[in-house]
Amino acid sequence: MGIFSSISNAIFGSDEEEAAAPEAAAAPAAAPKRDAISGVDVEQRIGSIPGSDKLNWKTSIVDLMKLVQIDPSYANRKELAQELGNADYSGTAEDNIALHKAVMNKIAAAGGIVPADLKD
Repeated sequence: MGIFSSISNAIFGSDEEEAAAPEAAAAPAAAPKRDAISGVDVEQRIGSIPGSDKLNWKTSIVDLMKLVQIDPSYANRKELAQELGNADYSGTAEDNIALHKAVMNKIAAAGGIVPADLKD
């Protein structure tokens, strides 16, 4: 699993977590496979993670990664940037801002509701 998938799963849950839910809670008819991101208010969801009020996750990729308990090391940020198509990531402040926006744009492209100020 890649870094972006780890971020997405930390925010929205994963298919494995949903599959582990008790069968008794399921509706009598087979429930359709859920779309973890589509239609979700991303700002509200991330803002409800404990500790979100103490971190600048809305603009900082490092703080966003810390919030979802992913090591924000340079190596992990570089791997994330490469996953999102930036092979020239060098870890500058500008690169980190662009990486945060790229993450938010990808979440929005997957159907998440992301405020314009968190995207490009």
